[in-house]
Parts: sequence; structure tokens; C-alpha cells
Amino acid sequence: MDNTAVQREELLRRAAQAVSKNPQALFTNFQWFLFNSKNTVYFTAFSETAFDAERLQNFVAEMVSLAPQLTHGFVGALPGQPFPKHILDAITFVQEVDDFEGYPDAWLGKGLDIFERKDLPLFRVYAITRRGGPDKHGRASMVLVRSSHALLEGHDSSLLTRSHSIARTQAAKPKVKLPFKRQLGLSIGALLGVSIQLYKANSRPVPIKDLGFRSLAIKRSRLRELANRIGVRQRSLMFGLITQALNFAGKSQTADVITAAYTMLDNSERSEVDDDQFRVRALNAKFTVKSDFIDYVRSIDQSLTEIESKDTTTFQFILMKMFAIHRKISRVLPLLYREHFFRFNGSTDVVLTLVPPHRMYGNMTRSLVEPVYVGSFHPSANLCTFVPAREYVTFNFAMEQRFLDRVDDVLALLETTEQRDIQP
Repeated sequence: MDNTAVQREELLRRAAQAVSKNPQALFTNFQWFLFNSKNTVYFTAFSETAFDAERLQNFVAEMVSLAPQLTHGFVGALPGQPFPKHILDAITFVQEVDDFEGYPDAWLGKGLDIFERKDLPLFRVYAITRRGGPDKHGRASMVLVRSSHALLEGHDSSLLTRSHSIARTQAAKPKVKLPFKRQLGLSIGALLGVSIQLYKANSRPVPIKDLGFRSLAIKRSRLRELANRIGVRQRSLMFGLITQALNFAGKSQTADVITAAYTMLDNSERSEVDDDQFRVRALNAKFTVKSDFIDYVRSIDQSLTEIESKDTTTFQFILMKMFAIHRKISRVLPLLYREHFFRFNGSTDVVLTLVPPHRMYGNMTRSLVEPVYVGSFHPSANLCTFVPAREYVTFNFAMEQRFLDRVDDVLALLETTEQRDIQP
């Protein structure tokens, strides 16, 4: 056995030993927080191939080989090892349907059943197959993957559609060390943030929002053409469509801004404060309410430019330090970290996530077809995830019913804006 194989065996042995006492021992601080907040994610798409039990289990086995972190986090886990048959049987489900009417919305959900059994992996995979064979669009079945957000992010989903490995490997270069003053400032900010969060989350009720799910698929060419006519980025147009059509400014009669958290993929050099599992950056924005949609979208575009021309790391770095502090405190004061703490979401109106393009390549996804739907659920946040592919962009909503009731207004707003005479 060569040296590399010996090292791998030793790493797997140590990993198994670590999780034997604490199933989440290998989780980073960010993963720990996402796991305990019961934040879930999903991926779903139609397939030209009919899935049966064996084909679905082969799909899962290949997915796990590309994403070994899926083998972590549950009682009895053997990190990095393939799942035995009884595990695959317990986490895969196949059902026959007469047609695909109402899908994908018909089977989108919170996915909290992932957390019910402590001795099963933190994800499930489902398939529906059409009884009469492929429909007129050539769709024979549909597959749905639900997972704890602790295991997968949007960038991972994008790579998996290309059948690429998302195994986390040790960086070739050491992480960038931050200056002492910068570290001190981040630590002070994190301590203040932890104190405020613990006080607010434990001193007042944190209600569970009644969240539901909807999705839209829009031709990418429509969004591209309209964004070019307005003179903004497609991202700004999509953010504007959602926040105006769903009327997030309607939270009060005097609302003059919509507060949004949005994410972007970070490809910069990694620092010592960065999380080893995730590449996403979280940013805060305030969109000034304007009655004219064109003016509103242009102001959003300007706001994003101003935010991203400044430091895009401080907020993220403070969050990472806050998660580290919370994890340490929770070990000695667990009563402060009951479910209502992890539901606490501050005063953000909406969370907007644009994931990298999803394009199917390779053996695992060769039979899947557009549109591709990817979304997320958090117990107390209104979320919209935007998923670009070759032909379509899907808008994936996990929101309160008052917003879901207006989802069709997104298409109406898009159509009326396309018909306008737009001045440069």
C-alpha cells in the first residue's frame, strides 16, 4: 500500500473516531449553526430517464462519492465511506404518478424530516416516475434532493450538476493571516453581536413563520434583454422584480426602504477567518422604495455597486467569529440555545441568493433537463433563490403566504416593463 493510501486510511480512521462521540464533531462553526437552525436546501429537476429504486440508489451513491461531506453528521456515520444498502434504502423514495401537473411545487417543503432520525444521513432523495412513460416534453421522471444546509451550498449544487467533485481538500497555500488590529476589531464586533443576539433571541418570543413554497421559470433571454434596455445587471433586475412585485415595502405605511440580505460567491484569497466548508459571502443592503419600477431597479444596481466597491468581508468575518463564540458558549450554557434562538432572524425583510449557473454534464446528471430548481428553507426567513441555467432562470420562493399570493405578479411586472418605452 502506497503512502497516499496509508494517509487516507489514517484520516478516515481518525474521522470515524471523532464522530463516534459527537456526530457533528467534524462540522465547522458555520455548519454547526446551520445544522442547529434546521436550515435546509433542495434541488429538483425533470429527467428524460425513468427512475426506479435501483437507478435512484445508483444516483445517490455517485452523488455521495462526489460529495463525501454527505457521509458526516449522523449517529453511526463512517465519514468518507460509501453507504451500505440499508442506509440507501432508508433515504431514497420512488413513487409513480399519472402526470407532472403541479410539479415541482407539489413536492417542495421544509424538509424537517431530515432531522427526525439521528441514525440516518442528513439528506433524502426522492423520485417520481410517470406511469405512461415520457410526456410530450420527453420528461419521464423527476428527482428531488433535500439536505441540511450544513452539508451543501449553492456552489456545491452547481458543481454537482456538472458531475464534479466537491470534496473539501486542504488548500495548497496557507490562509492569509490578518493583522492584529483587524483581528481585534472583528473580535470586538463579534462579541457585541453575540451579546445582542443572545439578549434579543432569549428576551422576546421568536415566532415560527408559516412558510410555503412556489417557483417560477423564466426564459433567461427575457431577463438579459430587459436588463440591457434598463442599463443594469440581471441580478439587479431580478432583485427588483421580487421585492417590488411581492410588495415587501408594504410592511408599513411609512416604509421607505426594503432591508435585504444577499449572497455572492467569493473567489478571493482565503483568510484565516474564512470557513473551510463554504465560499459564500453574506452582505446587507437597503433598497430605497421608489414608485417607478425603472427608477427602483436602477437605484438597486447603484446600491449593489456601492456595497461591493467597499469591504465585502467584514460582515462575513464577524459572522464567522460569532458562530465560533456561540458554539463555545452553547457547550456550557445550552439553555440559551434552544430552538427559538436559532429561529431569530433580526429585522431583515428578505434574503436573496443568486447561485452559480447550473448546467448538466457528466454521468450523474446526463438525463436531467432544464429548468433546474434550487432553494432553501429557514424557519423564520423569507427567501428567494435565483438559479440560472442555459435557457431558464428559476425563481424559488420559501415565504409567508402573503408574499406567495403575489408570485404571479412577478410575471405581470416583467411583462408590463418589457412593453414600456425605456429611456437610457
